[in-house]
Amino acid sequence: MDRAIKVGEILGRNEPLKDWKTLRAEIYEDIYQNSWSEEVQAYTQSYGSKDLDASTLLMEQYGFIKATDSRFISTVQATEKELCRDGLMYRYKNQDDFGEPSSSFTICSFWFIDSLNKIGETKKARKYFDQLLSYSNHLGLFSEDIDFETKRLLGNFPQAYSHLALIETAINFSKTLKDS
Repeated sequence: MDRAIKVGEILGRNEPLKDWKTLRAEIYEDIYQNSWSEEVQAYTQSYGSKDLDASTLLMEQYGFIKATDSRFISTVQATEKELCRDGLMYRYKNQDDFGEPSSSFTICSFWFIDSLNKIGETKKARKYFDQLLSYSNHLGLFSEDIDFETKRLLGNFPQAYSHLALIETAINFSKTLKDS
């Protein structure tokens, strides 16, 4: 709804905006209340679940929550504890149609690093960023996945989404350095 509202505003289509904004507020409140797990102290993969998902790290990037919000900070910390392995991230650990994940998801590793930077853990984020950059190939390209053990690039190659997340993370590091 957020993106539909922005497009509607750009195009001057004001008629549905009030209803869309009301619906956006309802969706926000529903997610804020029902996706949070008191037990896990994090936003989870689905309502009522204890399973973590690295995609919840995008909540700040999409403007859903501020990086300073204690729930976001706790989500980043819980995600690190559960899904991070030597700076590389699982998207999630629960079984899906392909079985249990066995390699890191490159885009999620960049999301994690970016989130660490945004919550003020810039030194740790920079360490993980430099480490992740060292896993690229000789041209600086990344694949969709990285093997946890061998650091071999797996899956779709080159992976555009991995590179978009790399660029976003680098830009945000640049902003952090500029602001400090």
